[in-house]
Amino acid sequence: MRKSGIHITRHGCLYETAPAYVTDQPRFLNSAVRAVTKLGPHELLGVLKTIERNMGRSGGIRYGPRPIDLDILFYGKYQIGSDILTVPHERIWERPFVMAPLMDLLGSVIDSDTVACWHSLSTDSDGLFGLWEKLGGESLIGKEGMKRVLPIRNHLWEWSKKTSVMGGADIIDIGAQSTRPMASRISAEQELDRLIPVLEAVLEMPEMEEKLVSVDTFYSDVASEAVNKGAHLINDVSAGQLDPNMLKMVASLDVPYIAMHMRGDPTTMQSSDNLQYSDVCSQVASELFSRVKDAELSGVPAWRIILDPGIGFSKKTEHNLDILTGLPVIRSEIAKRSLAASHAPLLIGPSRKRFLGEICNRPAAGERDPATIASVTAGIFGGANIVRVHNVRDNVDAVKVCDAMLKEMSIQL
Repeated sequence: MRKSGIHITRHGCLYETAPAYVTDQPRFLNSAVRAVTKLGPHELLGVLKTIERNMGRSGGIRYGPRPIDLDILFYGKYQIGSDILTVPHERIWERPFVMAPLMDLLGSVIDSDTVACWHSLSTDSDGLFGLWEKLGGESLIGKEGMKRVLPIRNHLWEWSKKTSVMGGADIIDIGAQSTRPMASRISAEQELDRLIPVLEAVLEMPEMEEKLVSVDTFYSDVASEAVNKGAHLINDVSAGQLDPNMLKMVASLDVPYIAMHMRGDPTTMQSSDNLQYSDVCSQVASELFSRVKDAELSGVPAWRIILDPGIGFSKKTEHNLDILTGLPVIRSEIAKRSLAASHAPLLIGPSRKRFLGEICNRPAAGERDPATIASVTAGIFGGANIVRVHNVRDNVDAVKVCDAMLKEMSIQL
């Protein structure tokens, strides 16, 4: 689209949905984008139809199977009615599979005159929010007909189905560069020399067939080589701040991207300046969203981003505790700016961290597993979707119990 003069600024989530109208066909993938362009509405429509043709669409049954379907839902503040184009799109209001990604493009706070106009053009007095709620709103998500998904390898990951364990059960995270406080940085070349032999060996293990491999790096060159060797995710503790090429590289690799909150780098993250917060959950949310925004502008769709609030990175003990108990606050603060970003999978990594040792008087990291289980449990009940742990067996059991309780609670609602 960029080559055609369409510059995407925001993405919705990606939804796997049941077919509508003509039901005897495969399931669909749906999303939406906000973009800026100098093209007029009819010029824009022409460009979109050209893209459809170039991707193999040609005629067929109306509402039937097609490789791609591009529609203009809104065009600025304008209402358009012509023989070939109606804006707002006339069937927005009856289609949950359109409304869901459209809502993702908004924030819970109306942030511009254009968005205010979109609300006023809806068929509901309460705007798009009211219309979405009348269709069923968030209660529709996760049902058989509509699921938020993230493509990984050759399958669609529905992250809300169960909590995933990073550390050996579901995801193996491999890193060749220490990110502990005051760690000295090694070069990308040194990191690759350490990483690639281990990555190749892990990927060849028969037991890895059903597991995912993430590579922990803040270097774009390392990310590129790791994905070329078979890694499935990139885990960046800097969220793109330590390598100006990282976000563009991730966009080109088409893999999920874990963006973590950290101020400074490992040598400066625990400095007094980087430990100053007036409201840690609100500020972490704001700073994380800034990284999401930069990632989207670089071409990384929101539905490929996983967020990590960075427990233990640029945080004091009290900050880590506030985050563990305040994950819903972080989501709601992000939602003010972007509903899509607020729906992103959340990853937490409190395992054996120093703050747990301080609380429990356990100076040895290996003695902090019970405290880790407690913190993981708190995080899962706060909405964490992925937990990074060291003691896999015990934490997997804790995760299973948490998931079972959450499932029972949802049944009772």
